[in-house]
Amino acid sequence: MEFLKQLKPGLSKKWLLLTAGLMWTGVGIFLISLAWGWIFSPAVDKAWIYWLPGVFLAGLIYFFGFSRLARKNSHRILNLSVEKPCLFAFQEWHSYPLVLFMIALGITLRKYTPIPKPLLGILYIGIGGGLGLASIQYYQAIIKCLKRPPGS
Repeated sequence: MEFLKQLKPGLSKKWLLLTAGLMWTGVGIFLISLAWGWIFSPAVDKAWIYWLPGVFLAGLIYFFGFSRLARKNSHRILNLSVEKPCLFAFQEWHSYPLVLFMIALGITLRKYTPIPKPLLGILYIGIGGGLGLASIQYYQAIIKCLKRPPGS
C-alpha cells in the first residue's frame, strides 16, 4: 500500500490550483478558437450576429454556473487536509463522468450535428468564455494561497 502512495502524482495546493486554472483557460481558448473559425469564415456575412449572443451567453454561463463551481473547487482545494493532494484532485471525483460526457457531446456536435457551425459557435463561445472567465477564480485562489502563513 505504501508503494502505491509513492506512485500518486501529488502536487502542492498552489500548483493544483494553477493546474485547474490552466486547464479551464486552455479548454476555454480551445472552444473559442473553434467558434472563431466557424463564425469568422468567408461564408459568414455578419459575424456579429453570432459572436454577440455568444459573448452574452458566456457572461450568463460564467455568472450562474462556472464561477460558482470554480470558487467551490478552489475553496475545496485550499481546505484539503493533505499537504500534497493528488494531481487529479483539481476536480471532484464525481465530476469526471460529467466531463467525459461533455467532451463526447462536444465531439459529436462538431462532427455529426445538422446545426450550422456558426450557430454552434454561439454555444462554444458561451461555454469557452464562461470557462475562461471562471478560471480567474483559480488564479485569485493562488494569490490567496501564497498570502497564507505556512502551516495554516
